Amino acid sequence: MSKNSNAPDEPVTPLEPELAEQETATVAPEIATAAQESSEPESKQSPTTPRRALGAVKALSLLLPVALFVFAADQLTKVWAESALELGDAPIPFIGTFIQFRLIYNPGAALSLASGQTWILTLVSLGVVVFIAIMAKKLVSRAWVLTLGLILGGALGNLYDRLFRAPGFPQGHVVDFLDYGPFIGNVADIAIVGAAILVAILAFTNIPAFEETAEVKE
Repeated sequence: MSKNSNAPDEPVTPLEPELAEQETATVAPEIATAAQESSEPESKQSPTTPRRALGAVKALSLLLPVALFVFAADQLTKVWAESALELGDAPIPFIGTFIQFRLIYNPGAALSLASGQTWILTLVSLGVVVFIAIMAKKLVSRAWVLTLGLILGGALGNLYDRLFRAPGFPQGHVVDFLDYGPFIGNVADIAIVGAAILVAILAFTNIPAFEETAEVKE
């Protein structure tokens, strides 16, 4: 027996005004809460935890080989320069006229800057070496270990010259032999300038150096 399609529809009774208002008041807070939860920043939903330091042994095992390599390369090339080049001779082309060999003895800083401030530069170099030795255990990034290794090796290379070369401790002159045109430097200077470029890159990419400032997402 089928339902008669011609039968009149039963009238629909509208909701009472008070009941409709109650339902709206109940649903509205739920919608607002859901919207607030979905709009919360990801940083709140994903708590951060500090990255652990590499530790003194691991950091130094990575840093010291880099520093020693730079120091050895710097001193060996200086020995070669003093044996193969003569003070006051005309520059010898190496890469065209862009880089040439020319021997000088520099009382200043890297790239022949701050001449006449040898005492101050010696103290600054010592301070850099001590700072790196103390802070190495707090490093959390291998990239920063490499960077500080380059700085340490370069600082030690030029510090050795200031301590043990003429005219005497601690005002020795640094051996420079790589002529770039406006500047004359050495391997230690190249390491220091390269490290400065790495520092800028690491800072720009927000790669942290030390434990107290490092945070990563879980």
